[in-house]
Amino acid sequence: MSLLITDLHKTFDTTSALRGVTFELPEGQIGALLGPSGGGKSTLLEIIAGLQSPDRGDVRWQGRSLLTIPPHRRGVGMVFQDYALFPHMNVFDNVAFGLRMAHLPPDEIRQRVSEVLDLVGLGNFKRRNVTTLSGGEQQRVALARALAPRPALLLLDEPLGALDRALRERLLVDLRHILRALRQTALYVTHDQEEAFTLADRVILLREGQVAQQGSPHEIYHAPADAFVARFLGMENIFEGQVIPQGEAWGIRTPFGVFPIPGVGAPPAGRVRFLLRPDGFTLTPGSPGSLEGVLREVSFRGMRQRVVVQVDGEHIQADFGARVVLPAVGARITLWFWPQEALQVLVG
Repeated sequence: MSLLITDLHKTFDTTSALRGVTFELPEGQIGALLGPSGGGKSTLLEIIAGLQSPDRGDVRWQGRSLLTIPPHRRGVGMVFQDYALFPHMNVFDNVAFGLRMAHLPPDEIRQRVSEVLDLVGLGNFKRRNVTTLSGGEQQRVALARALAPRPALLLLDEPLGALDRALRERLLVDLRHILRALRQTALYVTHDQEEAFTLADRVILLREGQVAQQGSPHEIYHAPADAFVARFLGMENIFEGQVIPQGEAWGIRTPFGVFPIPGVGAPPAGRVRFLLRPDGFTLTPGSPGSLEGVLREVSFRGMRQRVVVQVDGEHIQADFGARVVLPAVGARITLWFWPQEALQVLVG
């Protein structure tokens, strides 16, 4: 059983928010809707929850269309970026609110609230007023409230967007553990690729209301479908080259030389775009591919360093570990790489 989105369209006035979105999320998995602002992520989430109606297409959960089912009967829980907690209620009452609306017995309400608060690490916070909590604690309360009714499907709309980076990273790991422990089917909206890759089993990357690529985080990162996906993931080394035969194989003539094309099968003919992955370079000689140029920039980013090397009038970005010793800016440097690991022909 699964969540199945089929050919979903939605237009607001003259703006197309969704244009034929189709994907499937198996039950028990975590999906991430990833993409830039305005790509249609939140609109899609609202349609699944029943807060918006599509112009065309279908939303099916466990084989049944949700479009004719009122929002409160869909078995869908939601967590928002702004927490949406009741400031006049304590933690217990915030989490219990939906259960009371469903007229559950008081003993069951107490049991469920205790269970989910323990799950999110707030078991001793029941009587605390939510206005006295930190942002991370408030978001845990919001998550507990969404989980308490035991929703079949959990929707999260950039729930960590208002938190600082360190806290966001900690909560992201906790959130993954919580959802895994519950085997909770969940769909998580974000514009941050690290959030999507850390949390999700499956990533659906949206661009202007369409699916640009979908797959596991590993598949998308290691095989971006086109130049848009590569750039969105922070890979800027995109150039044009000419596909040429090399004996029984194929190569690509680039501004930096001729390199073999990795993979099997006939590549696109003629001019193509290709990607040089920034994480595919080394400073150790011996690889069959090399680029020699001038080191123009070094940007320290914690666990890694990103360098910019000028090669024959082009600028190449490369990533190295924080401990790699680099020459001074302005010095000559050689980037070595294996074409089958660093070079990829792009579709568009």
